[in-house]
Amino acid sequence: MTSELVDKVTAGYTFNSPTLDLGALVVDGVGVPTAQIRIPLAVLNRHGLVAGATGTGKTKTLQVMAEQLSTAGVPVFLADIKGDVSGMAVPGESNDKLVARAAEIGQTWQPTAYPCEFYALGGKGTGIPVRATITSFGPTLLSKVLGLSDVQESSLNLIFHFADKNGLPLLDLKDLRAVIQHLTSDEGAEALKELGGLSKQTAGVLLRELIGFADKGADEFFGEPEFVTTDLLRTAPDGRGLVSIMELPGVVAQPALFSTFLMWLLADLFNDLPEVGDLDKPKLVFFFDEAHLLFKDASKAFLESITQTVRLIRSKGVGIFFVTQTPKDVPGDVLAQLGNRVQHALRAYTPEDAKNLKATVSTYPTSDYDLAQVLTSLGIGEAIVTVLSDKGAPTPVAWTKLRAPQSLMAPAPAEVLDAAVKSSPLYPKYAEMVDRESAYEILMAKVAAQPETPAAPAPAPKQARAPKEEPGMVQQVMESSAVKSFLRSAATSIGREITRSIFGTARKRR
Repeated sequence: MTSELVDKVTAGYTFNSPTLDLGALVVDGVGVPTAQIRIPLAVLNRHGLVAGATGTGKTKTLQVMAEQLSTAGVPVFLADIKGDVSGMAVPGESNDKLVARAAEIGQTWQPTAYPCEFYALGGKGTGIPVRATITSFGPTLLSKVLGLSDVQESSLNLIFHFADKNGLPLLDLKDLRAVIQHLTSDEGAEALKELGGLSKQTAGVLLRELIGFADKGADEFFGEPEFVTTDLLRTAPDGRGLVSIMELPGVVAQPALFSTFLMWLLADLFNDLPEVGDLDKPKLVFFFDEAHLLFKDASKAFLESITQTVRLIRSKGVGIFFVTQTPKDVPGDVLAQLGNRVQHALRAYTPEDAKNLKATVSTYPTSDYDLAQVLTSLGIGEAIVTVLSDKGAPTPVAWTKLRAPQSLMAPAPAEVLDAAVKSSPLYPKYAEMVDRESAYEILMAKVAAQPETPAAPAPAPKQARAPKEEPGMVQQVMESSAVKSFLRSAATSIGREITRSIFGTARKRR
């Protein structure tokens, strides 16, 4: 049976196209170097899942995959939750244990540094600041961050609609607050009435939510210069793909903002990239760490939007790997889109753990293993793997001892990070925040320009009225409220057209 399994796995993971090598088959606890476990580069845009309990080696698996993708000229995006992925910029350090592991699985290990760009959400940290404007972030994602109800999300959509139509750019949180305050003021009463469906009470709730959001430090995440997501699709001068690493030290404090901001990056890429169909290798592979945060408390409409984005972005040449503890963290409709699976060990200490284990086993094809037993006995750096072949069929389920990263398996020194950030060609582009005229300044200027109400003058003596001249047809049309409304809208929209995507994210077309 052992030789049959080796032959079956060897045949199932032998491809005629370039691959990303994960490791070697494990038989009786030992790696079999002749039975290599691989993923064809061409199927990485069919997405994937890396799962497993805390401490089982998920981060190192991401590092191994990112290294080989970079070597193949494929740009990579990684979220650095714990701060140790930054070591990719530094060559790894050899030791006896690593050398023995490499020999066991047939890996030729060579200490290597990879070209990395370091980013920080809103500039909170060492990296190049990544910001988005409120307009492009859109009402749907913002509602997810704020935890709004369906009614409140609908009201927020109306506010964005009002700002779009009236030439009020929403660049940061104070712009959005200013628009809401305007609509609930005496000056904005007529506009509020015309919107319909937006009550003063709901507007007040939204205002309080935004103020609390800003007090948590969210002001730094929104504004200009807005990050151009296609900057992630670059290669180094030597042809290797750039590894974009986003530092996320505050994820525990603002988990919804972290996960939703990453979703904005994907939605923005989806908007900008052309259709390319199936390529020999992806244009970008995006690792979505702590994926359960994205799906937690998500509305049905939000989950449908995620599913649609995951399904359609494949044709744009982008692959997504969701990283979480169990497949149960990912909704079924999304999980069905993930053709490549790397499952690290699971724990079964509680009834809930046992339930998750059973659910995980049920998502795998028929195999030669007792998966319920194997998944609880995997060692660190081992995983159960099944991927799509270059023909689109699932490969045999394989117990795999994974390769070791060739870069440093620890955080990079602070001086290395600082030097990499300051030397990046993107640093001058994004480092300094810009606060140009937007909704807040426009509305404040209108308030300041309003004349004081003069005292009522004494009534003038009545005079005989002159006969009223009937207006001509053209004058009647031009002075009609409908035409005036159209002209106001056209005047504020000249030179800009805001279109919204699946997630309500926006892009200005010039």
